[in-house]
Amino acid sequence: MSTKPLAVAIMGPTASGKTASALAIAARIPSEIISVDSALVYQGMDIGTAKPTREELAAAPHHLIDILDPLDAYSVAQFRKDTLRLVADISARGKLPLLVGGTMLYFKGLADGLDDLPGADPAVRAALDEEAARIGWPAMHARLAAVDPETAGRLAPADSQRIQRALEIHALSGQPMSELLALREKTELPFELLSFALEPSDRAVLHQRIARRFDIMLEQSPHGNLITEVETLRRRGDLHLGLPSIRCVGYRQAWEYLDGTIDYPTMRETGIIATRQLAKRQLTWLRSMPDRVVLDCLAPDPASTMLAQIAGRLA
Repeated sequence: MSTKPLAVAIMGPTASGKTASALAIAARIPSEIISVDSALVYQGMDIGTAKPTREELAAAPHHLIDILDPLDAYSVAQFRKDTLRLVADISARGKLPLLVGGTMLYFKGLADGLDDLPGADPAVRAALDEEAARIGWPAMHARLAAVDPETAGRLAPADSQRIQRALEIHALSGQPMSELLALREKTELPFELLSFALEPSDRAVLHQRIARRFDIMLEQSPHGNLITEVETLRRRGDLHLGLPSIRCVGYRQAWEYLDGTIDYPTMRETGIIATRQLAKRQLTWLRSMPDRVVLDCLAPDPASTMLAQIAGRLA
């Protein structure tokens, strides 16, 4: 038996019920939740990120939510540093750390450690941006596929931020990012990590959930909706589509709608499609994680299976 403290990861694509499962566990075992979500870190971005409600946040302590202004960026390195500290603190309080979210790059960075990739180079990035403005990001994605097919296979053709970074690394090092990542040594975590993956037995049902959730974000409510939320962000005057926060799924489409470049039906359709593509990428990442316990997110009560396995580890 491991003498390390136990932490539990609940991973899965968007709309797979991760928050509900985490709260069901927290209702039975004293726990604190660490968000593993690159969008939930941003303040003022609540509706489009499906941020936990006030009631959900009150049900158990939450961490790494609302910690950053949308003008700023949050790195994998910072996430790893914050999470290692939080897991140690939560374990010291005698509670179970629950790592909950769908940003697979964060989970991978936590488990595998950080890399020795070259740092950002403003001149290279400017040249890549100039080329992308001329030929478009799908063409840049095709260029990446020619030099680093493994990385390109994990990225959407419109994922400008990560395509740019992968091309930048290749330009600076002369090697594919995927090869450099494979060279790094496995880093042993100071805690035992039991990882659950909520994956759909029927992807069509997940797609229905995604569409319904996006429509709920667009519906009027006492707290506004996605469009009014993005209008508030636009009124600040310092945010733009080049920022990681505004490139989040849903926010980009709502921003373009408010810019007048697309109409409302197109905004809704492209928002749902982008969310489905995100879920597909998340599932691709999950398949590369061999130590996960796969559970059907469409089953009536996946949390009960998690609880049984957690209880076995804590016994």
